[in-house]
Amino acid sequence: MTAHSKPILLLRNANVYAPEALGIHHLLLGGGKILWMGEDLPALPTTLGVEDIDLEGARLIPGLVDGHVHVSGGGGEAGFATRVPAPLLSRYTTAGVTTVIGLLGTDDASRGTAELLAHIYALREQGMSAWGYCGGYHVPPTTLTGSVRGDIAFAEPLIGIGELAISDHRSSQPTLDELLRLASETHVSGLMSGKAGIIHLHLGDGTRGLDLVRQALDGSELPPRVFQPTHINRRKALFAEALDLARRGCHVDITAFPVEEGEDAWPAAEALIRYLDSGAPPENVSISSDAGGCLPCFDADGRVCGMDVGHSGALLETLNELLARGLPLERALPAFTSNPATLLRLAGKGRIEVGADADLVALNSEAAAHHVWMGGVAHVVAGEAVRRGMFER
Repeated sequence: MTAHSKPILLLRNANVYAPEALGIHHLLLGGGKILWMGEDLPALPTTLGVEDIDLEGARLIPGLVDGHVHVSGGGGEAGFATRVPAPLLSRYTTAGVTTVIGLLGTDDASRGTAELLAHIYALREQGMSAWGYCGGYHVPPTTLTGSVRGDIAFAEPLIGIGELAISDHRSSQPTLDELLRLASETHVSGLMSGKAGIIHLHLGDGTRGLDLVRQALDGSELPPRVFQPTHINRRKALFAEALDLARRGCHVDITAFPVEEGEDAWPAAEALIRYLDSGAPPENVSISSDAGGCLPCFDADGRVCGMDVGHSGALLETLNELLARGLPLERALPAFTSNPATLLRLAGKGRIEVGADADLVALNSEAAAHHVWMGGVAHVVAGEAVRRGMFER
């Protein structure tokens, strides 16, 4: 069977979270899709050559949708030697991630939209579902065609602008007029092309927080869904601001980065619990990993004094912590699956249902990825990557 073959699979005795809890179901996968699912096993002709896999009651969830990934590598804040290499395929799959949204960050000069697209296409060739944003931290945004509208309208994988930095000393200090102009361009080009058309906003530690977004909502006709702030849990006051925006209709994104004890930030699991307990719309929140991006700390003069790197495994680690704290799986899962898929208009993603893409993760008892299928093709079996990227060993 070739690397691109899509076998017919029968997954038996799966405890399905779609993300809502459905109980034990059997699923038939073929052509990269979920063809059928039900509680009673179907009679299938032997001539179909169906591969039969008994999941023995394991929890089956949609593949995770990671909405903030530096697929071409991030970093560069402390010199060219600090540019982070691009993550390899199995770093995603062994973490249960089957869909990624790629973007540029601080370094949108030596890295550009063409390189980002090349990495997106490479991931697609290896079975991953991948899209991306034009632009990066700065204004004017880096583009492929010379304009945001052209990129989103004519470059199929590009679905919005991101990650545009605000309230951060590394940003280009965009004005309200600049933010409104870019938000209107991405919104209209999204309407033209049937894409998400959002502006994905990096939030730094600045005390202005989300003030620019509030001004944009108060002073324009743009729908709130166009603005998606991320890293909202990096400061507790910023998180409180984000709750108010979520109530106004914005979609807000929590980052699964490490948080030290006593730090003025909420760990991702704590942030999601606080969000859900706040009464803000549960469909307006997601969790992403910042995989491939550097996680620097700065001194008072803006110099890097430490650095870490984001990784996709932080998502399942966060999910595991949420379960350990008693949050039901069906309540935690939407932030990792259906919520980002709905906001980003990714048809067939984030849900387990007939007609959806066969991107599935079977969890073991520790909520780690035991089996992972992308488009119905096995990439992880018994916790081990059975398909790897071109240059992995």
